[in-house]
Amino acid sequence: MAPKVAFLMANYGHDPTETAVPYAEFKKAGFEIDFVTERGNIPECDSKMLEGMTQKLLGATQEAVDLYKSMREDMKNMKALAWTDEGFTLAPYDLVFLPGGHEKGVVQVINSPVTHKLMVDYFPQTRKPSKKNVAAICHGVMVLSESSLPDGKSVLHDATTTALPGFMEQSIFWGTRLFLGDYYKTYGAGSESVQVSVEKRLDNPKKQYFNSLSSTPFIREDEKYNYISGRFPPDAKLLAEKTIALVNQTVA
Repeated sequence: MAPKVAFLMANYGHDPTETAVPYAEFKKAGFEIDFVTERGNIPECDSKMLEGMTQKLLGATQEAVDLYKSMREDMKNMKALAWTDEGFTLAPYDLVFLPGGHEKGVVQVINSPVTHKLMVDYFPQTRKPSKKNVAAICHGVMVLSESSLPDGKSVLHDATTTALPGFMEQSIFWGTRLFLGDYYKTYGAGSESVQVSVEKRLDNPKKQYFNSLSSTPFIREDEKYNYISGRFPPDAKLLAEKTIALVNQTVA
């Protein structure tokens, strides 16, 4: 039976590379894919990353744009699920995938008490040995870091992870502020970085948060949980490949 993956997403705003590249890799690997949004809307990615000057200067590569268009064609024959539907559960899924994106629409999935409960139920089940898996990239890691267990700790509190480096986030924000305003700050100018948001939810950030400022693809595969994380779009393909290997190993 094909592994099942749930893309847990906001209606709008995710990064197209961080969504379409893993989608294409999972599809090629034979995974059965569902998109899950708040009320069952088919999600759309951030248009600024797909067209115009922002795409040319800062956005998706042409290859990623083409993969996104192909994914959108597939979506015409798909029905998204709603995480707010009574009885919805992530239990049938072998993998939960959390794409990132800095457009403000992504707060819909990051801040939702419903997605937090879903991850509180699901993420602890990924503790090795297990057949459950989670992968997240960029702002997608915040869905996990913001999901609190009954004791108030994040589901990630004792896991290792990476996410969007604060230096990169701040650099591109200041570099684009004159013509894009606070577009690159999901929670607005002056808000804390993704890195800080994630680090403060870890038991020991210095030992648990793994960072790299290199342009070379970089991911972190946790040793305690079936959990893999990435930083930003250039990591998406490697993240997907490593996730496929993990899922094939755990569900075999």
